[in-house]
Amino acid sequence: MTDDTSGTLDEALERLHAAGPERQGWLSNHAPMAVEALVRHGQGRAVHPWLDAYRDKLEDMPRPHARITEENWREALGDPRHIADWTAYFGRDLADRPWRDVLALWWPRLLPGIAGGATHPVIRAGHAVRTLLSAPDEATGAPTATGTTPSRTAELAHALGYWAARHEPLPPLTRAPAPTPASAADALAAVEPIDDQSGGIRERLPRLTAFPAWPAVPRPDGTRPDGTRPDGTRPDGTSADEARQQLTELVRAATHRYATHGHGEPIMLVHAATAPNAVLRTLPALPRELWAPSLDAAFAASAAVTAAYGPAEPLPADRLPSMGALSPEEVFARAAAHGDEHVIKLTDTALDVVDGRDTALAAALHACALIEPAR
Repeated sequence: MTDDTSGTLDEALERLHAAGPERQGWLSNHAPMAVEALVRHGQGRAVHPWLDAYRDKLEDMPRPHARITEENWREALGDPRHIADWTAYFGRDLADRPWRDVLALWWPRLLPGIAGGATHPVIRAGHAVRTLLSAPDEATGAPTATGTTPSRTAELAHALGYWAARHEPLPPLTRAPAPTPASAADALAAVEPIDDQSGGIRERLPRLTAFPAWPAVPRPDGTRPDGTRPDGTRPDGTSADEARQQLTELVRAATHRYATHGHGEPIMLVHAATAPNAVLRTLPALPRELWAPSLDAAFAASAAVTAAYGPAEPLPADRLPSMGALSPEEVFARAAAHGDEHVIKLTDTALDVVDGRDTALAAALHACALIEPAR
């Protein structure tokens, strides 16, 4: 990981904050997430040229619709007409209170709508939190765990505003009639693809009916079926630290699964890994009692994308991607040269869960092969 002391990330975010989070009424603006990953992995020199190439995918921030207040926010939740209003609301809130306090209040409110906006809002929030956790001190420019910059705080406002505007809970889900999977990999393997995979994700998610019971299925309002104690320990004995470990396992399993199943829909299946990783990146900034419900929501998001886009069969063994002798840094350099925002973000996630098998890096290289390079 490379800390940015050059100001490149802040310059890029300032450049992007005149743009809205979407274009053409639905397609997400990936630029804030991609440039953060580029800077994070030592590709800062590529940021502004990358943005120059991406600018045709940017649209101005929508006009305000109606001011959001403490009294009416519930009515505005999930209403995309309020994208600018929600961003302004969080901008005001973050100006008045520490960003961790704002996040702790709003995280459980937004978590039930984790799949909204095809999971892009939570992914953007995860990148924003990561920048705040490693932002340079404003006075000295030295990396610190507590420093912030105005552009990075504004990025959190944009991310949370986008999430609030696109907040959309999954349909009521039951537990699949099968034994509880022993691992995250087994759980994702047990997710049944929906029968009708026509239309986009907004048409597919309402067709979901059941998920495997790993680690649990959240209710539509975001609460756990069995509750969670204030200390972050669940009645089944899962502690906050165990929830974090399971979430790491989920991110690794989803990344590895892309190597064998990414051909089902190469772009959309990226989010089965990047969405739970956004949650994992956010945990250090959250109260521990929110870690277990965050794990449940992250699994629901990953399983939802898996069910909506997963292929019926994995790649044959002789067609699986090969990692070769490339280092993690070399794999990310390839992703940066490829230029597609999804490839960059999946590779960024893969580098978080690299292990001795190198399957995560092979998944990243597979994305480079499956997804059309940026022009």
